[in-house]
Amino acid sequence: MKNLIKGAIASAFLFGASAAQAADDVTLQLKWVTQAQFAGYYVALDKGFYEEEGLNVTIKPGGPDIAPAQVIAGGGADVVLDWMPSALASREKGLDLVNIAQPFKSSGMMLTCRKDAGVETPADFADKTLGVWFFGNEYPFLSWMNKLGLKTDGSDGGVTVLKQGFNVDPILQGQAACVSTMTYNEYWQIIDAGLTPEELVVFKYEDEGVSTLEDGMYVLGENLKDEAFKDKMVRFVRASMKGWKYAEENPDEAADIVLDNDASGAQTEKHQRRMMSEVAKLTAGSNGALDVADYERTVQSLLEGGSDPVITKAPEGAWTHEITDAALN
Repeated sequence: MKNLIKGAIASAFLFGASAAQAADDVTLQLKWVTQAQFAGYYVALDKGFYEEEGLNVTIKPGGPDIAPAQVIAGGGADVVLDWMPSALASREKGLDLVNIAQPFKSSGMMLTCRKDAGVETPADFADKTLGVWFFGNEYPFLSWMNKLGLKTDGSDGGVTVLKQGFNVDPILQGQAACVSTMTYNEYWQIIDAGLTPEELVVFKYEDEGVSTLEDGMYVLGENLKDEAFKDKMVRFVRASMKGWKYAEENPDEAADIVLDNDASGAQTEKHQRRMMSEVAKLTAGSNGALDVADYERTVQSLLEGGSDPVITKAPEGAWTHEITDAALN
């Protein structure tokens, strides 16, 4: 009987210890497919940074038919990565998205144009066809065109907007004078397709004063009322930023980790290593905390949409430093 009691006590102790060590589940929804744009999270997973924080993190790749805002609204993720224009537009429509961290300090968005299409300065956009991504990615472009005083309805003196797929075919096939590209991705697809940098001119949103924040971490505001959820997010942000800084310092290793997690097998070492080196330039200078000045610049840009602004009023409660203050200090 004594042995049975001892065994029961030992079993109870082991069960209690196991329960105490059980990791908290966190599901992260990416904005796009598995690639070095999200290296920090894959590095944090691979290096055990999440495990060290007592987290069991599931990373869900995105794609052309996946809208992060819809995923989190439907309960499919605890935290999503999104561009601030899209997040604030969703917020104004009633989804209480809150930015809890901002690993990307700079924008990687550009318009890349062919010189032989007659484009050398933004003044040359008039009467040209420009490729634009939609699904929330069009907002910075529309704000920029409004700032330039260019209508986007194809009327004389304005621009014709070509709804661009997530490729660069329109510029290669002569369907558009310019296409949307990211510094770390589509620009290099154009180069790899045979056009040279000398044949192109690029306009970085950052340089044109119309950049908006990209790839922030967003959660539902109602969840931030839950102390247990906030604690998970503090640990998640801390581990994620550790992953990002490791990726910045070890770009080739980070790219290789991304490749190991690419279930599609579509990515190549050359492209991912090049992408990681460019992405590191965008996360450099950020410790994860949202820069309020960057936020206010983004909001101002989105409000300047003429008759069709991205948002109609300055948001309230769209961001918090509560998580990063606890995670980083």
